[in-house]
Amino acid sequence: MRKTYVVLLVVLSSSLFAQNTAGDESNVEPRYVIDSPTAGLLKRGSFAMDVDMFQEGGVALSLSAGALDRLSFGLSYGGTRIIGHDKAKMQPLPGVNIKFRLFDKSTVMPAIAIGFDSQGKETYLDSTDRFTIKSRGIYAAASKNYAFLGNLSIHGGVNRSMETKDGDKDMDVFVGAEKSIGSQISFLFEYDFAFNDNAARAVGMKKGYMNSGIRWSWGNGFTLGFDLKNLVKNQDKVTVGNRVLKVEYVRTL
Repeated sequence: MRKTYVVLLVVLSSSLFAQNTAGDESNVEPRYVIDSPTAGLLKRGSFAMDVDMFQEGGVALSLSAGALDRLSFGLSYGGTRIIGHDKAKMQPLPGVNIKFRLFDKSTVMPAIAIGFDSQGKETYLDSTDRFTIKSRGIYAAASKNYAFLGNLSIHGGVNRSMETKDGDKDMDVFVGAEKSIGSQISFLFEYDFAFNDNAARAVGMKKGYMNSGIRWSWGNGFTLGFDLKNLVKNQDKVTVGNRVLKVEYVRTL
């Protein structure tokens, strides 16, 4: 079974590309800043394929669908050493995500959504039964767009991860922004306060996680992204930052 997952991940990761707010797919709402969720949803009848390629030869694949006007859901799975010659190490269980929008944005108020996401980021740590970057778990997210030399999106939210076996059960807070440059390029920034990763057997070193990224929309639902994560070096063995390549594809049936 694990070999089947590995083959599927490798094949899809070599052929998929993605969406975001820039370019001719600007009507597609961003569902994440980098690691942080937004209030954005897939349109009803839409589906998305997302692939992250990260350190240690890691690959994570996510498949999502817009089920209703206010509801989307998806599954994800990944592991490390998928790229390379070592034996692949897969995460124990697939990740599950579901998001429901409570309120649409208005002139004054942001869009607000609630959701659940059990897919963490980067390497899964067997010693503490958690991902290097904890999954969001239960969360609420707010998003607001502004017309400012193109498009400017502001995002923020709170969450409580289910990954608490490291002894840190605190709630967390995250904020982020995206700025489009022209019709194809957008820049992203986010900061995760990591209140749930700074005590007991935590991985974090009480600095939070600062991430930046760039997205290049190719059109027709395809986008290529590159992220530079953990810029404040909130973990051991980080030099400049963790480099992540992202490819996504979004299509409306």
